[in-house]
Amino acid sequence: MENICDWKNCKNVAFYKAPIEKDNSKEYRLLCSMHIKEFNKSWDYFDGMSEHDIECFIKSDQTWHRSTQKFDSPDNFFNILWNNAINDNFNLFENVNKNNQEIKKNLSIKDKDAFKAMDLKVDSGWTIIQKKFKTLVKMYHPDMNAGNKEFENKLKSITLAYSHLKLIFKNKK
Repeated sequence: MENICDWKNCKNVAFYKAPIEKDNSKEYRLLCSMHIKEFNKSWDYFDGMSEHDIECFIKSDQTWHRSTQKFDSPDNFFNILWNNAINDNFNLFENVNKNNQEIKKNLSIKDKDAFKAMDLKVDSGWTIIQKKFKTLVKMYHPDMNAGNKEFENKLKSITLAYSHLKLIFKNKK
């Protein structure tokens, strides 16, 4: 079934969505190609806003209308993750160096992939893994890379690899 243009007295087929309200993208009307052009010429998202409101909107739009945090902010997700990942409150990794040879012998493909994701040798000790993780988190953090999704995805894989390696060392104690 074809949709008919919502423009007054128009019977053309409508393919294009035009918003009814500027802040409600779920409600729209369908327009034909001729009327969507006319609609777009007259559409002004900032209509009724002061210059100050427009400037605030544009500034907020630079971060997709989400607040940003400094990397060292106490409630930053990565800061919390980092602090929990590095602190060894239960002394789980106290004798890690003794177990490195045993761990190296029993590595699965997933284990080796975790070392590879962090660009580490498979015989790396826990201290080296921790230092490398800290370096990589700083390097690939989205706040340091203008929110680049590629870096964000890399950081996620590094975090998953680190969590996996942490389990390896924890279980081999």
